[in-house]
Amino acid sequence: HFGSSRRLPHSLALPPCQLALRAPPTARLVAMQRCVSLARPTATVAVPGIAAAAAKRLAAAVATAPRGAEPSEAAVAQWSRYEELSRTAGEIRYSEVNKRYVPPLQPMELPTTAPKDNASGRMSERHLKAEWSDEEIAGAVRDNVVMTWANSANRSSLPRMVRGEGVYLYDSTGKQYMDMTSQAVCTNMGYTLDESVKQAVMKQMSELPYAYPGLGMVEIRARLCSLLAEITPGDINGFLFPLGGSEANEGAIRIARQYTGKVKIMSAMRSYHGGTTGPLAATGDFRTRFAGEQPGFVKIFNPHALRFSTGASDEEAAQQALKMLEEQMICEGPETIAAVLLETIVGANGVFLHPSGYLEGVRALCDKYKILLILDEVMCGFWRTGPLFAFQHFRGVVPDILTSAKGLTSSILPLGMIGLRQGIKDHFEKAPLGWGATYANHPVLLACAYEVVRKNCQVQLEKKVAKIEAIMLEEVDQLIRKYRCVSQGRVIGAFGCLDLVNKDGIPLNLLGEPLPKEALLVKESMVKQGLFGLFRSPMMHICPPLVITEEELKEMFSRIRGVLDDLDATL
Repeated sequence: HFGSSRRLPHSLALPPCQLALRAPPTARLVAMQRCVSLARPTATVAVPGIAAAAAKRLAAAVATAPRGAEPSEAAVAQWSRYEELSRTAGEIRYSEVNKRYVPPLQPMELPTTAPKDNASGRMSERHLKAEWSDEEIAGAVRDNVVMTWANSANRSSLPRMVRGEGVYLYDSTGKQYMDMTSQAVCTNMGYTLDESVKQAVMKQMSELPYAYPGLGMVEIRARLCSLLAEITPGDINGFLFPLGGSEANEGAIRIARQYTGKVKIMSAMRSYHGGTTGPLAATGDFRTRFAGEQPGFVKIFNPHALRFSTGASDEEAAQQALKMLEEQMICEGPETIAAVLLETIVGANGVFLHPSGYLEGVRALCDKYKILLILDEVMCGFWRTGPLFAFQHFRGVVPDILTSAKGLTSSILPLGMIGLRQGIKDHFEKAPLGWGATYANHPVLLACAYEVVRKNCQVQLEKKVAKIEAIMLEEVDQLIRKYRCVSQGRVIGAFGCLDLVNKDGIPLNLLGEPLPKEALLVKESMVKQGLFGLFRSPMMHICPPLVITEEELKEMFSRIRGVLDDLDATL
C-alpha cells in the first residue's frame, strides 16, 4: 500500500485497512475502496492476520456506500492533516498546541440589585370624595400628569375645563370660550349631547358592554357597516373600526402591504397621518422625526411647497406635481410601491386644497402603475368640508382604502374607520387581514357612531355646512384684505386657515420651531378674546363645530379680529 518495504513510523505501523477505519469520513471511503483490492499480508505490518478480516468488513461497507466523484489524493491528504492539527487533545504530535479553546475569563457572577418595594399602594381617602378641592386637583396635575407631544412644563398653566354647551366651553373660574377649531377638528357636534346618542350608548352598555371582535358578532357592528356601505360613494363596502385616526392609518398601511405584497408607502411632504409609528413615519411635518428612521416610507412633493413655486396657476402646479410624482414612481419602482397615502384636504399643515385635476391625476397614476390609493379623511371626513367625504369634491375619484375618525363620533367616544373597496374586501375573505386590536369594533363605541352618523344623515348636515362655508368665505376674504399680519387664507366647508406673518411679511416661524414673541402674543390674545382652539403657529385654523349658528359664527370672527388687531399693532 505504501510502495515500500521500509519500516513505518509507529503512528503509521498499522495495516492500511486499520488506517482507513481511522481516517476522516470522506477519506475513509476512498481508503476503504483501495484497501479492498490491496489487502494482503505484508512483512512490514506489525500486527499480522488483521488485514484480511478488516478487508471483508470494509468490502461490505464499500458495497453500501454512496458513489460519487472520488476526491484527489491531495485533497484527502489536506483534510487528514487538518484533522491532525485541530483536535480536542491538541496537535497529534505537539499536544499542547491547538487544544480545545478555553475561555480566558472566569465565569462571572450575575449582577444583583437592591430590591425595591413593589407592593401595591393603598388608595387614599380622597378618592372616595365626590369632589376635590382646587389644590388637590392642581397637586395631582403637578405630580402625576404627563403631557403629549411637547414637554410637560406647561401642564399647570392650562385652563381647567369643567363643562360645555353648544359651541362654548367654560373653565373652573367660569370664563367662557368659543371653540374656534372644534378642538383638534373633532368635536363636530359641539358640547350639547343629543339625547338619542346618550340613550344609544347607555342601551348598548346595559345590554352588552363588550364583545371581542373575533369571537362574537354584535348587531350594532352589522348596522354601522351596513349604513356606511349605503352612504359611502363607490364600491367601498367593507368596514372595520379601530380606536382612532392613527390606528386607522396604521391598519390601512398594513392592509395595503398585505394585499399587494409590496412595502413602500408614498406620502406628502406637508401632511399628518397620526402618532403611531407607521403613520408618523408617513407624516410630512416635524413630528415625523419622533418616529426615528422607518424603512419603506417615501416622501413626495405637494402641489404647495414652502420654498419654491410649482407653477403660477393651479393647472400648472397640478401638472408639475403629477410629473414629479410619476418620476418618483418610476425611479422607486412601481413593483415596490404598495400605496400612495394622502390627506384628501391637507389638514393640520394648513387646510391646503389640492388644485383641480391633481387628485384625479394621482388616481390615474395609481391605476397605471397598479398602486393603491389611500385617502386619509380623519380630519376632513364626515361633513367637515360639506359632503360626507372630501374626496367627493374631485371628479370621479374613489380611493381604494378610506380612513376617517374624529367626526365619526364627534369625539364623544374614541373611534376610527377603515373602508375597503369591494375587490380588497373580497381578497380578505380567505387571506388573513393581518391587523386587529382588543378594542377594535367595540360595541359601545359603534353604538355612538351609528347614532351620530344616522342623525346627521337625517338632518342633511351637508346643507348646514354649505351655509357655514358661505359666511367663512366672506369673513376670511375680509381678514386677508384688512390685516397686514394675514398673508393668505383658505376655506372649504367649515374648514379654514389663515397664514400669519411678521412685519417683514415672513411666516411667524416654521412649524415645530420655538414660538416667537408674535406667536406668544396670539396665544395670549386668544385667551383674552375668549377663543379656545388649536393654534399651530404660523397657521391659525378656523374650524368651528358644525352646529354653530350664523350669529355665533359672526361672533367668532369678531373675536378673531380682536386677536389680529393685537398682532397687527406689534408690526
